Amino acid sequence: MQARYDAIVIGAGHNGLVTACYLARAGWKVLVLERRHVVGGACVTEETFPGFKVSTAAYVSSLFNKQIVADLKLANHGYALLERSPSSYSPFPDGRHLLLGGDMAMNRREIRKFSSKDADAYPKYEAMLERIARILEPTMTRLAPDVVHPGLGDMFGLFKLGRSLQKLGSNGMAEAIELLTGSARTLLDRWFESEELKATIATDAVIGAMAAPSTPGTAYVLFHHVMGETNGKRGVWAYVRGGMGGLTQALASVARQLGVDILTNAAVARITTKDGAVTGVALADGDEYSAPVVASNADAHVTFRRLLEPGALPDDFTAAVDRIDYSSASLKINVALSELPRFLARPADGTHHLRGTIHLCPDQDYIERGYDDAKYGRPSLDPIVECTIPSVVDDTVAPRGKHLMSMFVQYAPYKLKDGHWDVLKDKFADRCFEIVDEYAPGFSKSVIARQVLSPLDLERTFGLTGGHICQGAMTLNQLFAFRPIPGWTHHDTPIRGLYLCGAATHPGGGVMGTCGLNAAREVLRRE
Repeated sequence: MQARYDAIVIGAGHNGLVTACYLARAGWKVLVLERRHVVGGACVTEETFPGFKVSTAAYVSSLFNKQIVADLKLANHGYALLERSPSSYSPFPDGRHLLLGGDMAMNRREIRKFSSKDADAYPKYEAMLERIARILEPTMTRLAPDVVHPGLGDMFGLFKLGRSLQKLGSNGMAEAIELLTGSARTLLDRWFESEELKATIATDAVIGAMAAPSTPGTAYVLFHHVMGETNGKRGVWAYVRGGMGGLTQALASVARQLGVDILTNAAVARITTKDGAVTGVALADGDEYSAPVVASNADAHVTFRRLLEPGALPDDFTAAVDRIDYSSASLKINVALSELPRFLARPADGTHHLRGTIHLCPDQDYIERGYDDAKYGRPSLDPIVECTIPSVVDDTVAPRGKHLMSMFVQYAPYKLKDGHWDVLKDKFADRCFEIVDEYAPGFSKSVIARQVLSPLDLERTFGLTGGHICQGAMTLNQLFAFRPIPGWTHHDTPIRGLYLCGAATHPGGGVMGTCGLNAAREVLRRE
């Protein structure tokens, strides 16, 4: 394999593979280097348990850029989405349950069980989100403006955004600003009265965040998670057939077809530079590869503080990088089951309620109390547990008669006041199982095997600083024109030829691919 390339991509996660594909489509000779034994980064399928195809980290899809799917013809490489309908199921301790999905008539019937007022308000709430999404979604596929040294393009982009917001009118603009800066709890309390509905929605506002629904900025986290769509249905999430690795394996297949070289078990130890410009990379095993362009899919801390020699960057730049917040409180448990859980609060017919996300969270105060523990450096005594069972929809991920569950849990703070996650994680997982048992007696007896990934495990396994699944907090000071840091929003860096292409850049976290697409466009424009 040749040692010199036009571009080297560090990390074979979905964004890195997208960048590699678009550069290769433009005729570039590209090398992708992946530290792990398998491509995919945190968007991966692994046979963690014999016969089970586990989505080890990321577990559902909705945000992935449709243009990328079309441009790269991913369907021809095995990529397929399986819609979850209903997409949300919330059982409650009093025996009632709430189902939500893409069918508004069903949503209103379900919500009416708790509040007629909320049943009438819900379509209006969804319409409000849709109006604002139409304004903000186009900014996802455009470069965020450089507000420190703005050029004409930056100023024109801000002007266009401002004009679009003006079209919302005074009230609409106020709603948009609240979604971008406010707390999810304030927003939801204004729209609804039913705690069951508010708690179900509020879980989307804290996914991956070290924050409670009452924390300013969580309204945007909620909004970020409803911007996607499946089969034209906004906010409806899907499973990728065969697990989330079905997406990244398809991307890798396209990349190889385009002539991209992909190396696994290839840990980058150092990005090499000379006279302020990138020259290539050196691997941990001593191999070196040269290229005038290097695109890093790693986060900003890993890229700038671990892979570059000290002193390679200006002091003010590294100081800004060191201010990036990676506070994380998410823990993932993957579970092989001998049978489906039987929830006490469930519809009388079938298992359709198990197709989507199962929210074990009775009200917003429950989430707030969970966060109260975490902010003092303690795992939540009563964690917020979200479960998905992809095997109900996708018969390829578990052996016949068996099932696969993914549990995403808040709050498990990366920084603990006492103890160490390697010691505490199994006890914490036991507590999560106890909570599921309260809603579905006998669940724990059906567990064949489990994998517990603490924030520390997420950091070690996937190279995510602080275990943060979005490569940095998705708060206003770290979004749009401030991501990854002000003045460096165009994927470039102070090192000529060195770019960021991962979720550390605008528009941020989630399995979108848009960061990788935007980065590739900018590399091609500049180089």
